[in-house]
Amino acid sequence: MKGYRVNYYIFTDNPETIPDVQLQPGRTFVIVPIKKYSSWQEISMRRMEAINKHIAETSHQEVDYLFCLDIDMVFYNAWGPETLGDTVAAIHPGYFNVPRSQFPYERRSSSAAYIPDGEGDFYYGGAVFGGLVKKVYEFTKTCHMTILTDKANGIMAAWQEESHLNRHFLSHKPSKVLSPEYLWDDRKPKPPEIHLIRFSTVDKNYKEIRG
Repeated sequence: MKGYRVNYYIFTDNPETIPDVQLQPGRTFVIVPIKKYSSWQEISMRRMEAINKHIAETSHQEVDYLFCLDIDMVFYNAWGPETLGDTVAAIHPGYFNVPRSQFPYERRSSSAAYIPDGEGDFYYGGAVFGGLVKKVYEFTKTCHMTILTDKANGIMAAWQEESHLNRHFLSHKPSKVLSPEYLWDDRKPKPPEIHLIRFSTVDKNYKEIRG
């Protein structure tokens, strides 16, 4: 985001392991301690709550736009102001060129994340979303409430908060949709449709991380 002031908010349940990072002028590195949870599924579901709480307490006073990005990813090329919008979603790299019938939406009607067959525009990845800080606050609050509704009914959506994100964007269309070049996966070969990979998930041992 060249030419803009940027705050990096690093959410972690292990703040003492984060190294001191020296950044260029106009860049601020902020560690945000969060509660430790026993399973990666619980961590995933609590993400919306943590972001919403931080906006309410801190970041709404410090930034105009907020992007929420997974930590296990790397920037390969520029991420610029072309990504800014009221509400921003990114197309999941695994489902940008498959028919809608193959999207892994939550299909149980008992879940608050339910999307019926034949509905839906894209399958959005949960690793990247953002927009105006006010809009991100509203979005994360709504998703947190639907996650709590499911939890009260003994339901965990198919892909945790990503399922609730996709349900929200079905009825509240994002004002900007980013191509998979902003949410790629290093394990995948680059197809001809993707000209420039900007941001990508790094290859890792999921069993070790989620164990």
